[in-house]
Amino acid sequence: MKRFHVLSLLLLLLPSSLMAQSATISQPATEKSAAAETSADANKSVNPGINAGFLDPEMDVQAWVERFEVESREVYHARDAIMAHLKLKQGDRVADVGAGTGFYSLLMASAVGPNGWVYAVDISPKFVQYLVDQFDQRDVENVTTVICDDDSVCLPPDSVDLAFICDVYHHFEFPEQTMQSIFNALRPGGRVVIIDFERIPGVSREWTIGHVRAGKETFIDEVQSVGFQLTAERKIPGFKENYFLEFRKPGQASDE
Repeated sequence: MKRFHVLSLLLLLLPSSLMAQSATISQPATEKSAAAETSADANKSVNPGINAGFLDPEMDVQAWVERFEVESREVYHARDAIMAHLKLKQGDRVADVGAGTGFYSLLMASAVGPNGWVYAVDISPKFVQYLVDQFDQRDVENVTTVICDDDSVCLPPDSVDLAFICDVYHHFEFPEQTMQSIFNALRPGGRVVIIDFERIPGVSREWTIGHVRAGKETFIDEVQSVGFQLTAERKIPGFKENYFLEFRKPGQASDE
């Protein structure tokens, strides 16, 4: 029997004791003001509306299939090399964050085998329904589809060994919160792979400059700010506009 699931958005409630403790702490007015300003900044989208098209109930999924799954797209053309660098093994649990049309989710499902699992995560209900249909047609039984939030991947704590974010990080409206949710979802020693566009003024295409909000160094700083450690930058044959970064969550990876 095929198993397909759509995870509901997880509602994380603070323990009442912690809330009570917070209420009893007195702060000077200047500290309160600074804290409020920091909180407001953290809750502000870094790129409002960038995902509006993916949330459109009339979105044409087939048009995105034709755009995403073409050899002229670097991350599609280099999919075998990218998969080799992911070094997945049987039994691994992987999150394909921003799975889109699912071509990486399918490759991952094969790589991790029947004892492994793939979470195909996307913010777009239309993409997720397409993924469910594709996995059903192909009898893929080791994938869970997840409709995520704009500030969380909505995965359980310590549930995955690898989070894969391919040409998607620049679509995070709330990168700090989203990466914190990924940090929590990863097991100790778990990895994050981020592939995204080089954004270099005077070098990158005009489309990239206008669409991607920041360059590689900014993204690295953001990811490290929630506790990840940058461990490698891989050279992928055929990459001219993209880079491949690997991060690790501190801790000892399980051999299970």
